[in-house]
Amino acid sequence: MGADNRGELKLLAVAILVAMLLLVVIIAVFLPATVPVLEAMGEGMSIKQAVPWGFGVTVALFIVFAVVAGDGLIGELQFMLGSFFSFFLILTLLIAWVF
Repeated sequence: MGADNRGELKLLAVAILVAMLLLVVIIAVFLPATVPVLEAMGEGMSIKQAVPWGFGVTVALFIVFAVVAGDGLIGELQFMLGSFFSFFLILTLLIAWVF
């Protein structure tokens, strides 16, 4: 192994360590915020309570889909809108059924 490889390995190790520390900090910060969510799900959900959850999950996933689609967003808009409503309906019913 040359000196360049060792330097790159050290840089990789530091990057992995920083990423793991950042993950631990994010979990430590956001873990207390999950308590009200878990308490709300304790007694079960109705369709009325599942609608905001289904909408939020659907919007988040479609934002990811739109970002990944890149330049094809305008050409795929009609398919995204049609699938948005079916995805929203299915997710809402599944959330209400499971929880």
